[in-house]
Order: sequence, then C-alpha cells, then structure tokens
Amino acid sequence: MVDIGAGALGYLCLFCWATASAVLPPAGDLTAEEFGLAVFREADRRESGYLDLQVDLEMILRNSRGGESRRLLRIKQLEKPDDGDKLLIVFDTPKSLKGSALLSFSHRVEPDDQWLYLPAVKRVKRIASRNKSGPFLSSEFAFEDLTLQEVEKFTYRFLREETLDDRQCFVVQRQAVDKYSGYSKQIVWLDTGEFRIHKIEYFDRRGDLLKTLTVQGYRQPDGRHWKADRMFMQNHQTRKSTELVWRNYRFATGLSEERDFSTNSLLRIR
Repeated sequence: MVDIGAGALGYLCLFCWATASAVLPPAGDLTAEEFGLAVFREADRRESGYLDLQVDLEMILRNSRGGESRRLLRIKQLEKPDDGDKLLIVFDTPKSLKGSALLSFSHRVEPDDQWLYLPAVKRVKRIASRNKSGPFLSSEFAFEDLTLQEVEKFTYRFLREETLDDRQCFVVQRQAVDKYSGYSKQIVWLDTGEFRIHKIEYFDRRGDLLKTLTVQGYRQPDGRHWKADRMFMQNHQTRKSTELVWRNYRFATGLSEERDFSTNSLLRIR
C-alpha cells in the first residue's frame, strides 16, 4: 500500500535502496499503464516492513476567510501481510471531539471497511462505501483519503517526467477502481530517487480540479522509512484548506490487532 503518510506491506527486496534506473524497467519497454503501475509497486515495496507505527498529529482547518481551528490527534497503524493494513485515528482535542475515532481496514481488492465512533452518542457507526467521498469531520480530507492506498485499488497511467521544486518526478495518473470514489482521477508526483509522493491533484466526478495535496519535510525517523512532517490540502472550489503536522513517529511499538484495531476497542478509547 502506498499512503500519503503510511506504508503498506509489500515485498522486501534487494532493490529497496537502489536508484530508480536500477529498479524499474526502461519506460520504453512498457506501456504507459504498465510503467505507471511499476512506479507505484516500487513505492509500495519501499514503504513495507515497518510492522506498526504510532504518530501524533495536529490538524489545522482554515476557512475561506482565513479563520482557523486546530485539533490534536493520535494515529496507530498496523501492517498486515495477508491483506491491507489497519489504521486508527483518535481525536484528543477539541473537547467536543475528544475520544472520537475512525477505524479503517484496508483490503487489497475488496472495498475497505471503516467505522466512526462518536463518544457523545456512544455508538460505533459503520461507514457505507457510497458515503466515503464525504468530508472527514469538516476537514478537506475525505473518508476515502484516510484509507490506506493499496496498489490494487487503482489503475495507473504514466504521463511524463518533470521537475517539481528542484526534484525530478514521475507524474502518474491513477483512477480508483471503486465506483463510489468521489474522484474521476488523481495526478500524482513521485520523486524518481526515493519514490516519495510530493503532490496529488484530485479531480471531481465531473473532471474539474477539486483539490491539491502538497507534501513537505520528508525525513527518516527510523533510519529507513521516509515520512513527511507536513501535508497541505487546498480545496480550489471552496477555498478551504486543511494542514496536517506530523510529530513523534514511533515504529514497531508492539500494537495488537485485537487489542488496538477491533471495533470493540473503539469503546475503550480514552
């Protein structure tokens, strides 16, 4: 799985630290669709092997007039060798949202499973696939943006190479297989050296540009996996934006599937 801030279990290989030219077949030997898929498979491989992770997150919401509100969250993520990964997002602030949580089970082929827990009503609500294009608790991120992006969930088409912020990048179009996706397509920029995502343009179902994600401040907290410090989602149609500030990445912390990622665990969140 390739994620905007997550890695999925792919396949550890001898080429994980190699350059793009050593890993990918020459673009001329493949169709645009095959080469686009090869780029994302390599990105997926490089994100694998983290076992589990925890990270703290600040979410900054800005309206069209520049007013802002801030939220503090915790994220847990678990790698699953036999399927997609598992993700838990928990709100610590503001007081009105404290204890609210989103639990996501991604799957390689089948539709993902998501549940939302709201402590005010003490109820776990399953999110239907057809509703995943909606905004996540008033942010500019949709529920589908917060699932882990398994490679098999998209079709791909390599468009070109170009320079973005002094980095040479592959530019790849991907389209969700899920008929309930809120996007007609996404255009993704990944650097050719480390296969990190730096920018995504999201197009609505009519084909108009809806929003743009930019990713900054990559580093390797564990000495291997590249993780971003900041992500900025700009909605071009509403002029609203959401910024994510990531802090304190921890890897291989001993998370348990049953203890930390079951729907019953949502009721025990503090």
